[in-house]
Amino acid sequence: MGSFIARITAAARSDGGDDGLGVRALKAFDAVGGAVELDAVTGPLRRVVQGLPLGPLRGVLQGRPLGHPLHPALVHLPLGAWLSAAVLDCVPGSERAARVLVATGVVAVAPTALTGWVDWAEQHEQQMRTGLLHVASIAAAAGLYGASWAARAQGRDGLGRALGFAGLAAAGSGAAVGGHLAFRQATGANKAEPVPRLVEPGWHTLGRAEEFGVGEAARRMIGEVPVLVVREAESLFHVLADRCSHASGPLSQGKVADGCVTCPWHGSVFRLSDGWNVDGPATAPQPRFATRTDAGGDLQARLPDAG
Repeated sequence: MGSFIARITAAARSDGGDDGLGVRALKAFDAVGGAVELDAVTGPLRRVVQGLPLGPLRGVLQGRPLGHPLHPALVHLPLGAWLSAAVLDCVPGSERAARVLVATGVVAVAPTALTGWVDWAEQHEQQMRTGLLHVASIAAAAGLYGASWAARAQGRDGLGRALGFAGLAAAGSGAAVGGHLAFRQATGANKAEPVPRLVEPGWHTLGRAEEFGVGEAARRMIGEVPVLVVREAESLFHVLADRCSHASGPLSQGKVADGCVTCPWHGSVFRLSDGWNVDGPATAPQPRFATRTDAGGDLQARLPDAG
C-alpha cells in the first residue's frame, strides 16, 4: 500500500513545474486507474454487487428504460440539496431550511449510491479502480453531512455549518472523479455511437453468402468497423456492429440463441433483428445494418439510412 500511495503522489507531482493543479490531479486519477493493487478490493466487491438479488430491478437501476445510465440523473438530488444548503448557511435566519436540505441530501444518497454500485460492477478494471476513489469521496461527504445533520438537530448550528462545508468539499472532489470516469474513461457512454460516422455510404461486401453457417456468429469488417454477421435462415441474415455499446465487448464471440446475441464480457443481450438491448447492463442498442445478397451470391450490408 505504501508503494501505491507513493506512485499516486509521484504521478501528481509536476515534472517540469509547468503543470497546474488540474493537470496534476488528472495524472493522479490516471495513476489510480492503473493501480492493480486495488484489484484485491474491487474483485470481492464486484462479486457482492453482482450477487445482489435485484431481479428485473437491476435493469431499471442501470437505466435501460431511459436509454442511458440512471446514476448521473440521481446525482443531482444529493449534490443539489447540499449545495443549496451551503448557500443558505450564508444567509442569516435560514437554519431550519438548511437543515432540511442537508437531511434531504443524506437520504437521497442511498438510492443514488445503489445505482452507482450496480453500474460500477459491470465496468472494466481501470474504471472500477477509479470508481473506488469516487466512492471514498462521496462516502466521506455523506458521513460529514450526516454528522452535520445531527449537530444541527442538537442546536449546534455553527458545528453543523462547518461539517457541511467540509462535506461539500468532499462531494466536490467526488464529483471531479465522477467527471473523470464519465468523460476520460467513458464509463456509461455508448461505445457504438460513432459507428454511423465511420461507415462509408453504400453497400459493402462481407463475403459469399454460402460462407455463413445458420445460427453461427461471424465477424467481418466494413472499412475499419467490425460487424457481427448471423445467418438465421437460408436467406435471412442479420448484421450488427460487433463492438458492444456497453464496453466494446466482441459480440461475435458471444452466444447466439432465441434471436439474440449475448455479449461475452458483461452479458448484455441484443436482439438480432433490430439490435435492441433487451437485457444486461447495456443501455443503448447496437447499430443495425440492412442486408442483401447480390446476383453473384455475395452478402452485402449497409447502414439503413445510407445511400
